[in-house]
Amino acid sequence: MQDAQLYTIIALCIYAIAMALIGCISYGKSKTLDGFLIGGRNIGAWVTAFAYGTTYFSAVVFVGYAGQHGWNIGIGSIWIGIGNAVLGCLLSWLLFANRTRKMTKKLNARTMPDYFEKRYDSKGMKIFSAAIIFIFLVPYSAAVYKGLGSLFSAVFPGVETWVWMLIIACLTAVYLVAGGYVATAYTDLVQGIIMIVGVICLVVTVLGHDSVGGISGLIENLRNFQSLPDDPNPTTGAQLTNIFGGSSFKFLCFNIMLTSFGTWGLPQMIGKFYAIKDTAAIKRGTIISTLFCVIIGCGAYLIGSTSRLILGGVLPEGGIDAVIPAVLMEVLSGGTLGIILLAIIMILLLSASMSTLEAVVLTSASAVAVDLIPAVRKKETKPETQMLLTRLLCLAFVACSFIFATQNIPIIVSLMSFSWGVVSGCFIGPYIWGLFSKKITKIGAYAGILSGLLTVGITTLVITLNSGFSSAAAKSPEMGVAAMAVSFVVVPLVSLVTKKPDAKKVDEIFECYNEAE
Repeated sequence: MQDAQLYTIIALCIYAIAMALIGCISYGKSKTLDGFLIGGRNIGAWVTAFAYGTTYFSAVVFVGYAGQHGWNIGIGSIWIGIGNAVLGCLLSWLLFANRTRKMTKKLNARTMPDYFEKRYDSKGMKIFSAAIIFIFLVPYSAAVYKGLGSLFSAVFPGVETWVWMLIIACLTAVYLVAGGYVATAYTDLVQGIIMIVGVICLVVTVLGHDSVGGISGLIENLRNFQSLPDDPNPTTGAQLTNIFGGSSFKFLCFNIMLTSFGTWGLPQMIGKFYAIKDTAAIKRGTIISTLFCVIIGCGAYLIGSTSRLILGGVLPEGGIDAVIPAVLMEVLSGGTLGIILLAIIMILLLSASMSTLEAVVLTSASAVAVDLIPAVRKKETKPETQMLLTRLLCLAFVACSFIFATQNIPIIVSLMSFSWGVVSGCFIGPYIWGLFSKKITKIGAYAGILSGLLTVGITTLVITLNSGFSSAAAKSPEMGVAAMAVSFVVVPLVSLVTKKPDAKKVDEIFECYNEAE
């Protein structure tokens, strides 16, 4: 264990120095608001593609989703990774990347609330959407901290989880505040490479474990698996090897939809399209990002599906959230090579989490500094002041998320699912329809945001009052999917019966699709 700790500390120090250097180097490119928030709209294909992929996947995917669904569903959970790559990545890039880049450039919009204000001519919508982002992305970020903290605690059992969360928070704050979007984009490239190498190494190591026996052995051993008599979550070999999830088919479908279609409305994901430099970069980025998501997504759930075999069907003391940490310690704790791989995997998970954290923090801080405060004050704020506010709010958001994460709130998957479902459910309708249809009205867009928020809020309240919060948490994927569907349907329906926007202004906006590069 001491060797594993030493190698991990050395790897962490090297990683921290590299991230800090990138932040310092990027400082010169982040002195303007455009540079700080969207990299001057001049980010290339590889950097944007990796930024999108690394923001998509955090430690919660490995610790929470892959651990829980791999343990309960088995092989069928890999469909979540496939869905994420095809629906959440490939389809998102094909449908929205170029339109988002062109329209936000035409509107000079740097954030999602900024886009809503200028697309629908509504300052109130800007304030409302900025408040939603800041409020609901705090628990999202806290879930990432909590997932990563539990992993490091498994390697360093003598160190409190909050210490690791504090270290992660400080490191994220340093390079994000210094370099803004440029720093996050280039650190994402480095982090993405680490993630690919780490996942490939981990998949090979896990499949080579004696209890697994390769791909063919995995299927055969899972088919013969029998739960222990005192297993609180008993299952069968038929369930674990059913390619469509068996009795969990419905649950599996909702999780695929939530984690895949959810990216279509998340501001920290959509923001990557604002910054990419041209159509050619988008074409290359689509391929690169999709391949990245295939490797990381499918790899994570494949690892999760081996957990019952590697752990002998015994759920770890920490419950579902401790499954993947326990698997890592089991397969990587023996021999020098295993210890080195463990250090690499810890950096992989740190990279996955920090890339998500930096995107969420920048999105939330800009929502308040650039969108909320100037709109509430009703006075023009100098760019220098907005820059300072954004940097300070990045620090404040990191601190809020850290404090929230230190509270003993269980079930990090549900915590993330709620946040994901609310934010995407509010924005997916007005965002997508605003890109494609000239007929969408301001009231229609407002209705989409409100309907998404109320769908999750009212449903959660009703279930909690009747059956307790744990029952509501179990339904978070269904609520998130319902919120997205309701928002997407409500926007055009309400637009049909409300006052139409100024046709001339809307035509001018949509001219961006006909303009030359």
